[in-house]
Amino acid sequence: MREAGGGGGGPGSGRVTALVVEDEENLSQSLSAFLRGRGHHVVSVADSRSALQALRDESFDVVLLDLGMRDSDGLELVRHIRADVDPPPPEVIVMTGSASVETAITGMKLGAYDYLSKPYRMAEVDVVVRRAYEKFRLAKENKSLQARLSRIDATPEVVTQYAPMHAVLSLLGRIAPTESPVLITGESGTGKRLLARAIHRLSARSGPMVEADVAVLTEAVLEGELFGHERGSRTGGGRKAGLIELASNGTLLIEEVGALSQKLQAKLSRALESRSFVRLGGTQKVEIGLRLITSSNHDLQEAVAAGQFREELLTRLNVVTVSLPPLRDRMSDVPVLARHFLGQLGGAAAPSLTADAIALLESYDWPGNVRELRAVMERSFLLTRGRGEIRAQDLPLSATGASGGPSRSAARERLTLVELERQHIWDVLTATGWHQGEAARVLGISEKTLYRKIREFGFERPRRSRA
Repeated sequence: MREAGGGGGGPGSGRVTALVVEDEENLSQSLSAFLRGRGHHVVSVADSRSALQALRDESFDVVLLDLGMRDSDGLELVRHIRADVDPPPPEVIVMTGSASVETAITGMKLGAYDYLSKPYRMAEVDVVVRRAYEKFRLAKENKSLQARLSRIDATPEVVTQYAPMHAVLSLLGRIAPTESPVLITGESGTGKRLLARAIHRLSARSGPMVEADVAVLTEAVLEGELFGHERGSRTGGGRKAGLIELASNGTLLIEEVGALSQKLQAKLSRALESRSFVRLGGTQKVEIGLRLITSSNHDLQEAVAAGQFREELLTRLNVVTVSLPPLRDRMSDVPVLARHFLGQLGGAAAPSLTADAIALLESYDWPGNVRELRAVMERSFLLTRGRGEIRAQDLPLSATGASGGPSRSAARERLTLVELERQHIWDVLTATGWHQGEAARVLGISEKTLYRKIREFGFERPRRSRA
């Protein structure tokens, strides 16, 4: 076994850990030297047996494999790497003489990422290796994310004792294993995203769950985000895969699909019909291989009647429609959800709810639905930490505010959901002493999202007074 270069790569580092399997020593040395010169870590071997040992000893991102080795079956090695190496397996690039292109294509059918025809140019090697590494990196990140989610979401996604919601969950179990597009409808805050994640989780799809929120992006930005773009396109950046492409073999959730412009509605409809699309600035078709879930808090049938939404697109989106009831229609779930959220926040030391607190929660209309209930419980938990119980007066709701807006006082009775979000984030930041990591954990969002919200709302950290 021959080694070139030192240190290992890692996701996002751009440094590839590569295994070169080539029995012609001059070619092996020149290829290894080139990859080492590009900053990669390289191990080179001359036969399948040594390659298998190297794969047992070390994890590789990319394998460059000569299919024409005299004493080894290259295709069998491809099959072994893709089927038997611990997931995610390294991406395989097969190398072959120009007269053996059919063999290379067979290798790709067995799972190889791409092939290089000898004599190859080193610039071509560089491009193919980097693309293969990018695919491996995304697969590795997805596996890590799925592992984290499986630990975080040990409890079921949807908590309910409301009979119609049990009917929804029963429907989920039937539709999740299918490929049918799903449209989830319901007011803001009812749990549409949570339900979409449950559908993906219950499906047999091996790819990632990718989410796109239409309402927060401009048309120009959204088009590039969904469909990707080539280098030199009007976006001005390099080549970028869009969310549709990144969701390959997985699930794409398009939130608030009713906010799509007419132009993007037409483009998405054509892509779904042909099962392919072209990146911005590109000419080659990209095949679509995903499960599409969309959500809306508006009646899309009414939007069609008003000429605001394309009927043929709605027909493609609502093969299966799941409607979520507002929280005010499932009041029996309010105390169940409240205790669930407190359990998530406090674990075994979660505070209890007194009878008057439960009565107040059940008398409130919850215009912000489950999202608002979670925000209320987070704030109450922070302000009563260590006391063991939450009373009615601890809740940021007024007794006279039942069937009204969320409020601690008359000044808060008519806050919009955005204003409530702003107030809640400020309250959590204040309660955590502006520790953004802790605040993000309590809010259930990433630190990056919290930082964006701080800038969006114009928050400034209070200055400490000097003694």
